[in-house]
Amino acid sequence: MRTFLLVLALWLVLNESLAASHVLLGSAIALTASLGLARLEPARRGARRPLAMARLAGYVAADVIRSNIAVARIVLGFGRKGRTAGFLTMPVAVQTPEALAVMACIVTATPGTSWVRYDRASRRLTIHVLDLVDEEAWIRHFKERYERRLQEIFE
Repeated sequence: MRTFLLVLALWLVLNESLAASHVLLGSAIALTASLGLARLEPARRGARRPLAMARLAGYVAADVIRSNIAVARIVLGFGRKGRTAGFLTMPVAVQTPEALAVMACIVTATPGTSWVRYDRASRRLTIHVLDLVDEEAWIRHFKERYERRLQEIFE
């Protein structure tokens, strides 16, 4: 209802008219827009467990700092030997759009990693890692530190 009224008011202000034809056309546009927006809006689930959120935020902050240092070392040429970049594909148990969005933010905010692709059908996530030494250890680290906590919070 609020969206309908806002769109109608915007239409009338932009047309600088309160004529019946503008009110009728504006109402049709507002109804169409509000129905379309309602379909796009996700169901409100809300996050739970504030302690888990605080722990996750702490882990993310620590990993961002650690990754900044590691990337700086690689860029400056320290410890380049045996370092290879690569793509990592792993199964993901998280299903809610909110949890996946937070996971994407975490991966993107952490230097040296990039979210490449998420396949909803197979529930597999592809990430590019700048310093991919041990693929299995990286997956285990990701699942324990991030995925498990995101499930606690959102599912």
